[in-house]
Amino acid sequence: MSTLVVCVDRDGNLGPDGPVVGWEAVQALVTDVGIDDPEDSRVNCLLETLRVARDLRDSGEESVVAVVSGGGDGVNSDRAVARQADRLVKEYDPDSAIVVTDSASDERLIPIIESRIQVDAVDRVVVRQSHDIQSTYYLLKQFLGDEELRGTVLVPIGAALLAFPVLLLLADSVAIALSAIAAVIGTFLLYKGLGIDDFVSTLPRRARTAFYSGQVSLVTYVVGAGLTLVGVFAGGISASGMGSASELLLGLRFLYDSVPWFAAAALAAATGRLIDELLAEEGVSSALMNLPFGVVAVGLVVRGFSGYFLERAGVLGSLTIPPLEAGPVSVEGVVLSIWSRLALYVATGILVSFIGVAFTSRMSDSESPLGEMPE
Repeated sequence: MSTLVVCVDRDGNLGPDGPVVGWEAVQALVTDVGIDDPEDSRVNCLLETLRVARDLRDSGEESVVAVVSGGGDGVNSDRAVARQADRLVKEYDPDSAIVVTDSASDERLIPIIESRIQVDAVDRVVVRQSHDIQSTYYLLKQFLGDEELRGTVLVPIGAALLAFPVLLLLADSVAIALSAIAAVIGTFLLYKGLGIDDFVSTLPRRARTAFYSGQVSLVTYVVGAGLTLVGVFAGGISASGMGSASELLLGLRFLYDSVPWFAAAALAAATGRLIDELLAEEGVSSALMNLPFGVVAVGLVVRGFSGYFLERAGVLGSLTIPPLEAGPVSVEGVVLSIWSRLALYVATGILVSFIGVAFTSRMSDSESPLGEMPE
């Protein structure tokens, strides 16, 4: 039984031309890395790899010590590690592996190793540091040398310290200044924590790809954005025409007049996405097919409840269905009561939702392969 003791390094450049294999080769690599940068944590990771291989050898078990490195970060780095792992498995045919890492980033490569050989253990190296002033200075120096940490932590702190005296001069209130700073820092943390910065950075590339590939959703997204602005404008005009009404009534009036436009915007965006999926080779998910029906159903229910509250407050009048004439058939107009109005909107929304579920279920059944049908 042979065991592969492998040190993985995702961000470094330990093995640019392939895996480093063998006790002497890894020993020489430890010396080279240590001389170049004695503070590099990879030195401890390489030494731990040698120690594990030595313990296995002393216990009478055959072992192969190796180092694989991606030489960077991203897809190309991970694929380089995969190629080196394939080479090790092909040449030495080990029965199992022990993976040695020194960071959480390197542990992301473990699934790649596991897909090629059974991993019996993962050994993460944590370097012990003395808790004195020199170690604190070292950690602070390392922190200031990290560009990503500087931009994430130091920039908002520095901006807050600069803005605090300015806000004190303008607002002449400590509470207002602290509230404004807390709001800005909270917005920044949400911006980073929710990954909005990554989305914004990739948005131009995604838009360019969608434009050149001729996706229908690109046009419908623009239409949806325009309908959203129309909804905001229509709701704002209606709310501003109510004079000195309460804030609750203003919000309900804005919601009542803007919901149809918001629903139309969401419907346009969902329709464009659905068309793109239909034109693609992959199948359309049931959730995407049901999305337009859900948007219409939610819009009807929200408009019904907002109209109910506005009519009860005397802002809106009763809903009147005008008379209809179609040849010899004529229907007289009907004035709905406040409860009938609410029931009509809610019932219509539920009906649309049920139609969407039935349509999605029927389409999913018709697209299922014949091999999966019951006998």
